[in-house]
Amino acid sequence: MTEHLPGWLSGSLVYLAAAVFAVPLARALGLGSIIGYLAAGIAIGPWGLGLVTNAPDILHFAEFGVVLMLFLVGLELEPRRLWNLRRPIFGWGSAQVLGCAALICAAAMLAGVPWRIAIVAALGLALSSTAIALQVMGERNLLPTSSGQAGFSILLFQDVAAIPILALLPLLGGVAGTDSDGRWIEGLRIVGVVAVIVLGGRLALRPLLSWIARSGTPEIFTAASLLVVVAIAALCQLAGLSMALGAFLAGVLLAESEFRRELETDIEPFKGLLLGLFFIAVGMSIDFGVLARSPLVMAGIVLGFMAVKAAVIYPLARAMRIPTMERPVFTLLLAQGGEFAFVVFQAAAGNTVMDAQTASLLIGAVAVSMLLSPVLLIAIDKWLLPRWANCNVPKLDEISEQQDAPVVIAGFGRYGQIIGRLLTAEGFASTVLDHDADMIEAARAFGYQVFYGDATRLDLLRTAGAGTAKILVVAVDDVDQSLAIVDLAHEHFPHLQIVARARDVTHWNKLRDRNVLRVEREVFESSLRSGRTVLELLGHTAGEARRQAMRFRRHNLQLFEQMYPHYQNRSKLISVVKEGRRQFEEQMAQERAEQDKRRQESTERPNW
Repeated sequence: MTEHLPGWLSGSLVYLAAAVFAVPLARALGLGSIIGYLAAGIAIGPWGLGLVTNAPDILHFAEFGVVLMLFLVGLELEPRRLWNLRRPIFGWGSAQVLGCAALICAAAMLAGVPWRIAIVAALGLALSSTAIALQVMGERNLLPTSSGQAGFSILLFQDVAAIPILALLPLLGGVAGTDSDGRWIEGLRIVGVVAVIVLGGRLALRPLLSWIARSGTPEIFTAASLLVVVAIAALCQLAGLSMALGAFLAGVLLAESEFRRELETDIEPFKGLLLGLFFIAVGMSIDFGVLARSPLVMAGIVLGFMAVKAAVIYPLARAMRIPTMERPVFTLLLAQGGEFAFVVFQAAAGNTVMDAQTASLLIGAVAVSMLLSPVLLIAIDKWLLPRWANCNVPKLDEISEQQDAPVVIAGFGRYGQIIGRLLTAEGFASTVLDHDADMIEAARAFGYQVFYGDATRLDLLRTAGAGTAKILVVAVDDVDQSLAIVDLAHEHFPHLQIVARARDVTHWNKLRDRNVLRVEREVFESSLRSGRTVLELLGHTAGEARRQAMRFRRHNLQLFEQMYPHYQNRSKLISVVKEGRRQFEEQMAQERAEQDKRRQESTERPNW
């Protein structure tokens, strides 16, 4: 059937259908989107249903998704911040690449691999997948953290290291290289391209984008955004530079421009689609024929190089003072193979450094490592990190003696802290429980006594004094934990008066289901105060703004009570909300009209 369709149409149909089915299924199973894309590629590739056979061509095209991703990352880094990262980039980056390459090369030579092949294999396998690493860091919001910044610095150095690695291949293969004049010309060309990107970004790009923006055609601005990235990538490719590195540099130069947010908005959808296509192409490129012919060799290569890299990267993470709980993910993201290894090994085969079968074996090993990494991430999240969390809890004050304070506070975050500080200032004692070790250490540094423990445990609540206390304050962040604590208190300590924090309307309703009447929505009162400030800035007097805010508060609380009986009936709930809002707005409009009328009459009344 698809043979009657144009190639671009049948290809689009296959790729989109595979992604639409595989990715949501993988996420529903808790496997993550990357595994979904890789599985889709395997399914439609030459070793699956055979719907697509030109995996290398698709992979080259889809690498543009990595280029777009590095451009967007560059937009988040102002030149000053990039300059501050120069030491991590060249210091830790070179330590990772050279350390991993040296150990892998030594291990390969001990296994009897010729030294030329060992060097090239080591350099290619020392690199990591920028696409997977940045995607995972973005999904986990790790980029702003110390491990995210360190990982990004090392990945950026790997892009820089790609240039000398490729330049080394003709020398190792015995291919006649260029003369000294040719090498000088090559070096000058690279310097010239970097200069064009830097100066062009400073002097030409901003005026060009400003001129296009004044045309008032959003679709042309989107086209211009893509043109900037495509042109820079093409320029870098012609000069023998990494396309991703050039795009990143252009993004940094535009990070301080007024078009930064517009560029991000325009390019983000293309980046997501092309990255997905890149992962699909990686799945298609896995040569299961090589895997079937040499399964033990393939397993040895994959496990061997990942283990060696982990042995270098984990101590590096300790030296960089990355938090203990972030080190396993940091290590795994850098221990996998990278997409640039495909280019290195293909170029090595072309320069007769290694034969095609060896190159295919190494490319397959890299692809398998990229397939394994998301699976290993799930194992780390579900099995390793929870055990580490228990083993690495700092020695905190535990409740070893029965407490007798009249108030027990469960949760000492931003909400519970305010309550605890107020009670302390008024001279009332309270027993505070929290299970966040970092927060407890910070609270102790400021002189607060907070006991470590999970308030959903009955024995811990008993020791905290829930049996004799008068009030239980439920201030934990997690909604399920909050409800579990309330259920525990109702069952075993029915005398307690419960004051609870509600994160949202759904949480408020579930607390009301449990007959908790003293419930405060965490941002409601602060939002009202901000609303009063806005009214004052719009011309209301302070007293008038306060009265209107209080009226709105009373109306909102009454509306909540009217909504509560119907919160499980969506259509009825929407009807109640709309009717309540209409009545309140009409009442307020009528009162404003009467006030305006009285004000007008007072100004028209003659002065005798």
